[in-house]
This record gives sequence, structure tokens and C-alpha cells, in this order.
Amino acid sequence: MENLDTLRYQINVSRGMTPPDLLLWGGKIVNIFSGEIYQANVAICNNMIAGIGDNYIDGLDIYNVEGLYLIPGLIDAHVHIESSMLAPHEYAKAVIPHGTTTIICDPHEIANVMGKEGIKYILEASKNIPLNLFVTASSCVPSTGLETSGAAIFSKDIEEILHWDRVIGLAEVMNVPDVLDGNTDVLEKILIARKMGHPIDGHAPSLTGKDLNTYIGLGIGSDHESTTRNEALEKLRLGMYVMIREGSAARNLEELYPIVSPATYSRCMLVSDDRHPGDLLKEGHMDHLLRKGIQLGLDPIMALSMVTINPARAFMLKGLGALAPGYKADIVAVNNLKEFKVHTVIKDGKVVVKGERLMVDFPYMLEEKTRETVRVKEFNIDRLKIKVSGNRIRVIELIPGQIYTKHIVEEVSKERDGEVKTNPEKDLLKIAVIERHHATGNIGLGFVRGFGMKHGAIGSSVAHDSHNIIVIGTNDRDIFIAAQKIMELGGGHVVVSGGEILGSLSLPIAGLLSDKSLEELVFEEERLLQAARGLGVRILSPFIKLSFLALPVIPELKITDRGLVDVNRFELVGLEP
Repeated sequence: MENLDTLRYQINVSRGMTPPDLLLWGGKIVNIFSGEIYQANVAICNNMIAGIGDNYIDGLDIYNVEGLYLIPGLIDAHVHIESSMLAPHEYAKAVIPHGTTTIICDPHEIANVMGKEGIKYILEASKNIPLNLFVTASSCVPSTGLETSGAAIFSKDIEEILHWDRVIGLAEVMNVPDVLDGNTDVLEKILIARKMGHPIDGHAPSLTGKDLNTYIGLGIGSDHESTTRNEALEKLRLGMYVMIREGSAARNLEELYPIVSPATYSRCMLVSDDRHPGDLLKEGHMDHLLRKGIQLGLDPIMALSMVTINPARAFMLKGLGALAPGYKADIVAVNNLKEFKVHTVIKDGKVVVKGERLMVDFPYMLEEKTRETVRVKEFNIDRLKIKVSGNRIRVIELIPGQIYTKHIVEEVSKERDGEVKTNPEKDLLKIAVIERHHATGNIGLGFVRGFGMKHGAIGSSVAHDSHNIIVIGTNDRDIFIAAQKIMELGGGHVVVSGGEILGSLSLPIAGLLSDKSLEELVFEEERLLQAARGLGVRILSPFIKLSFLALPVIPELKITDRGLVDVNRFELVGLEP
């Protein structure tokens, strides 16, 4: 807690009259304000940087970083930690050794399952860990009225949440049609955030022209959904912060990095959005985005600004994002500005990572109520049958490397009673979304192409954004068994073939998160992926891809527990066109 004594102590350290708590000796300062790199010592006290310069030569503790580059702690400005399937303390263990000291988290996945209680869990479970975990208040729970979520967050809830500690803004406003139509509840949420002076994050895929002007004009200041350079450039020209996303499901960096220039970089950020556990373990976090961006041709200091000072400014995080007097002593020592191999991480003026080893303990918290979130009305296998009157059906077709899908129409053969069955030879699989929050009995059914599955079924309780149970398969029996196993687990991933469960991964926290470490989780996940590949599944991350098929705010055709959704028209449509 700051007081007059702490300020006087800082003055004495800054003036060289009192030795700092910690002196970083001999490092190369990467100055994102001037674009320079130069050798200087860093004096730290009260968890802050008190001074930088060669004239600081003593300290109560001296830490040698000679030959290393000192950069600000990295910031992920837009992430859903639920995509990692890690509890908050395990997530922190996973990203801090990669130089991440701050994340801005939209917990709308767990909020769609548990409402305000889910957001409270993320905040409570992240207390006292060496990671600045800020939250934006989830604005679209549910994301649309075209699905059944576990909870709803209204404007009165947003006003309450925005007063909570570490809640710093309004999270991505996904329901663009309601914004443009002037929906009262959506506008009230935006108005509340504006009146409180909070930043408002956006989600506007393919929005352009007058509609984009309207959306931005309401105060929505950032967006992570650009997939083409023209789209990103239009948003930049209209004053938005453009978040260039490079996650596990959507990878846009290679397409978008050319928009970054000396004129535009201060309005650009690199974000992960969704980062899968295997990718966290094998590639890293924001350090991976820096490496890839620089390999593609980004200037290192521009790239570094995009994961430090730019997000700090966009979200009004005073004292974060730079190495300068008065800034928080969140500092990372790396080998160079190409590989960004992390040697040391200093958080709040204390060494928390040395080499690749964590030097601190992490508190653990798990509330029992997070384990009671799967409630499904009993159903029999006949509910999975699909019957049509004609011979043409809508099909969801995957697009490699994207969470967008195509809306195609296919001619199919059918049984005498009108039932349409799967056709693995043509890669035509059945997909089912089973409501799991209120036991409504809703089951949305359709067909999907692109997985390459030859037999069996895979399923999950992770299905953005409402996280109902989602299963794809070649036959009803395996689909049914997969759904039953997910219910038994209280949430998780499952692989089934020939009526047998080949593998499962339990996600007991809200049906979204594991209670295991990153290494344990990745080991179990790899075994599950091998089982899925044994079914003929050919895509790299089938469970991630599966989870986004239920997201009715990303074009073109998706499916929820209420049926198929034509996202371009933003309405439910029948299986037959």
C-alpha cells in the first residue's frame, strides 16, 4: 500500500541515497519509447522501477543479467484462458516462464456456463499469483438468442461486475446485429461502460462500411476478428486498435502483418485469443507470437510494442508495458530479439523464473460448485435420427486453419422413411448439440464435412460459446455413447468407436477446465488425439475445430442446441434449404 513513507523511500532510491531492493546489473535495455537498445542497470524498490542508468551500482540484492536483453513483461490483450483448459493457477504456471506477466481475460466461456459466479471464480482463483490477470466484463452471455446457455448476464449485472476489483472494461461485443438494431440491453451495457470510462472491446468479423462506422462510433475501440488486410486496414483508418490474432484455432498473423508500419504499429496488438494446451507447452505464449512475427518481417521493437505498451495504453493499464521510472517492475530478460528465449522473469520486483524454473509457489483454489454444471434431460438414441422430405440438405463445411465455415447444400440419398444417414466415404458426418445446462431436452442435429472420420465419434462439453455437449460421428450408436460418457464425466472430451470408449479427458471445472497441470493435461490430450486419429480424423486439432462449430457469431453456417444457424442472416434455418 502506497503512503508518504513508501514515496520517500522511492525518492531516496531514485536519487541514489538508499540502495534499491534489487539491482539488475549489466543488461541491455530495450526502450520501446525511443526505439533504442543500450546497456544500463535497473534499480527496483516497492515493486517499481526506481531508476535506470549506469550510475546505479549497488543494491540490497544484485542480479547479474549481463549480455541479456531486458524487455517489459509481455501482455496478452485478448485471451480466453478457458481455451487452455487450465485452472487459473496452472495457466499462470504455463505462461509466466514464457515472459507473460499480464493478461486481459474475457471469461465469457465460464460465464456462459455459470454466469457471474463463473467470473467470480476466475477472479478469486487468480488472487495472489504472480500474474496480472485482468478481466473484461462478458458482454454477450449468451452470445445470441439462437442457443441455450447456462446463464445470462444483463446490463444491471454488467454495472455490478465493472465495479469489481481487476475488472477493467467491457468484453468483446459479439452480437453485432443487436448493436446495429439498437437493442436496449446491448446499448445499456455499452452506455454503462462509457459512463464509467472503461474501454470497450469489439468482435466484428467482416463488418464494413456504414455498419462498421456505426459500431465504432458507439465507442467500441478494438477488434481481433480481422482475417484480411483490407478488413484490418479499414478498422485502423476508422480509429480502432487492431488485434492481430495468432491462436490455436485462428491464425491471422501471416495475412495481417503487412499492415504494421511505422505509421500504424502504435494502433496494433498481437493477441492469442485461444491458445491450446499442446501449443502452450510446445511453442509458448506471447514469446511465440513475437518469434513468428519477426520471422515474417516485423521490426522487433514494433512487435514488442504490440505486446507491451500498446495493450497497456488501449486498456488504460497505467504503469505497465514499459521499462521506465514509476513503471511496475515486471521485467523479462531474453537472449536476443529474434529468438526471445526467456532467461529470467521478474514480477513485482521479485525473480519468479530463473532459467526455465519457477521460483515461487502458486495458491490453488477449486470451488465445488464449479463441478456441478452438466444437467441433461435423459433421451434415447432415436432422438438422433434425421429425417427429411426432399433430397437436398445444408452442410457445414470446414475451412482449413479458420474458425469460419462454409454453408453448402448437398444432394443426399435417404431411407424409405426419409432418414438421412452419414456417408463417411464422402466425409459426411452427423453432428449433434445437446443442451446441458437446464435439462431442456433440446438437441440440434445436422451434418458436417471436413473431419475425414471413417468410423466412430468424438465429443466434448467445450462448444463455444454456450458450451453444450457437441458430438460428431459416423453412426448414432457411437454418438449416443460419447454423449453419455461426457455426462458421466461431468464434462470433458471423449473418443468412441464400435460401441467402446477409446479415450476420455475429464474437465470437471464447469465442463471446461482440468484440475491437472499443463504437462499432465497435454499427455492425456495427446493420447486422446491419437485415438481420434485412429478413427481417420485428419485435421490437426479436431476438438478445437469441433468446439467452434457451435459458435453462432462466426460465419457462415453453425449449429446450436436449437438447430442450424445461418450466421450471415443471423437466424435459425432448417436442414432442408
